[in-house]
Amino acid sequence: MPSTRYVAIPGSEREPAPGSTRVRPVDPKEPVQATVMLRARKRPKGVKTLERLIASGERLSRSQYEARYGADAQDLKKVQRFARAHKLKISSVNRGARTMMLSGPVAAFSKAFQVDLAHYESPQGAYRGRTGPVFIPAALKGVILGVHGLDNRPHARPHFRLATSARGTAQPRAAAQSVSYTPLQVAQCYDFPSGVSGQGQTIGIIELGGGFTQSDLSSYFNSLGITPAPRVTAVSVDGAENQPTGSTNGPDTEVMLDIEVAGAVAPGANIVVYFAPNTDAGFLDAINQAVGDKQNNPSVISISWGGPESTYTSQSLQSYNSALQSAAAVGVSVCIAAGDNGSTDGVTDGLQHVDFPASSPYALACGGTHLIASGSAITTENVWNDQPSDGATGGGISATFPLPSWQSGANVPPSVNPGSFVGRGLPDVSGDADPDTGYQVEVDGSNTVVGGTSAVAPLWAGLIARFNSGLKSSVGYLNPTIYQQLAAAAGTFHDITSGNNGAYQAGAGWDACSGWGSPNGAAIFQALAAAPTGTASAPSRGSSGKKKRKSR
Repeated sequence: MPSTRYVAIPGSEREPAPGSTRVRPVDPKEPVQATVMLRARKRPKGVKTLERLIASGERLSRSQYEARYGADAQDLKKVQRFARAHKLKISSVNRGARTMMLSGPVAAFSKAFQVDLAHYESPQGAYRGRTGPVFIPAALKGVILGVHGLDNRPHARPHFRLATSARGTAQPRAAAQSVSYTPLQVAQCYDFPSGVSGQGQTIGIIELGGGFTQSDLSSYFNSLGITPAPRVTAVSVDGAENQPTGSTNGPDTEVMLDIEVAGAVAPGANIVVYFAPNTDAGFLDAINQAVGDKQNNPSVISISWGGPESTYTSQSLQSYNSALQSAAAVGVSVCIAAGDNGSTDGVTDGLQHVDFPASSPYALACGGTHLIASGSAITTENVWNDQPSDGATGGGISATFPLPSWQSGANVPPSVNPGSFVGRGLPDVSGDADPDTGYQVEVDGSNTVVGGTSAVAPLWAGLIARFNSGLKSSVGYLNPTIYQQLAAAAGTFHDITSGNNGAYQAGAGWDACSGWGSPNGAAIFQALAAAPTGTASAPSRGSSGKKKRKSR
């Protein structure tokens, strides 16, 4: 037990992973790396709260954000003194993200944060874990808000689904045998605006495993007639690298799907892939690095990884949400897959769950549809639901985040769970995701068909890169603009009115399985260009209670 000079970090409590067994203590000399999250500096008089700044549509540069809302210099010194007193090395400091990375042996971390680390075996694999809360000295209460990475269990899963030759099998089928489309064909169905290619923009993609080969990318883009191919750069986060596994059943498929979809629909954009470990700290550090990247300067980020909101600690939910909030403040759009396991998100407790980080109010949550087209014309489109065998779009009502003000006119229902919490509803938007109407991609030298909401996040990221290119300005935090302005405009979305994801049914207007629907890209682009500022940076404050018209 910690001494009385220590206090628990609120929301840091951990339980063993389901089905796991503690097998042995961790070697005291084993090296550990952890990310410490700090509070924001005290706001000077006259400086807006971050919430008010974002609501006003004001944009900050990354340097301005760091200066106004980053970590306080004195707080950093306090934590540095604490770390050094426990013989922990300060590996890096990200003042804008308010994080400090510490490294050292298990024994030092155990003493510094009063935790008992052990090795566990679980159905998902072995991991180093802890139970109970993380403790900090009472003098640092309120200064340190979270400690991430002591527990290194896999933290998120990719949201792709391989097309199957028969229900219940797990073997990818060849593109020629599938009802499938190239990303260019999907973009044509959704009338992506012509004359803009994403030129001058950078799309950031976050990956928690796997990798890509340049030969696959060159072959794929050449097959689509895209020359030169988009420039793709890999960035290492927390020591992770671009490491292809050689298996289409693994994370390589996620990586290649994300790059190939985004690159195909926005061929003029640069693509930067941030590779991070699949841990609580790795995922958080990747988001923060992409958002604050002053060198590559991404204007839109695509994330196709996540997990049930209920599996994250409260400290993680708040730390990740803070990172996404900073993206909104600096004008970066973040498109996140809403999940592939329907309204339960794969949890078997009899309740409905949403996927995180898609459930953050600062994420553009991307749901999935089943798309049938004739040429470039949509024949039918409904909610993707192939349960129990081949998945279904995520969606529902957050149990953590309350209803955002910009969603107040969208008729978001209360949660169907006990208590009927009135929370943030998702998804916000949708796109083709059913593996039975999936995307033709090339992975590890093989042509396969892949679906899942993993495809929708990079699809929307590519569309937003095209918007930014044409508008000569980033649309940034698009959610308020969609709900308060775009959805009320005629023809901006294909309203999905048929299907369900389990507990939530599609209907006219916004719903908790398809959001506002799939995009009519040219109409959205025209609406954005006609906005008073020419961009989405100052969204209308008008009512969004009207139901949008169908575009067909």
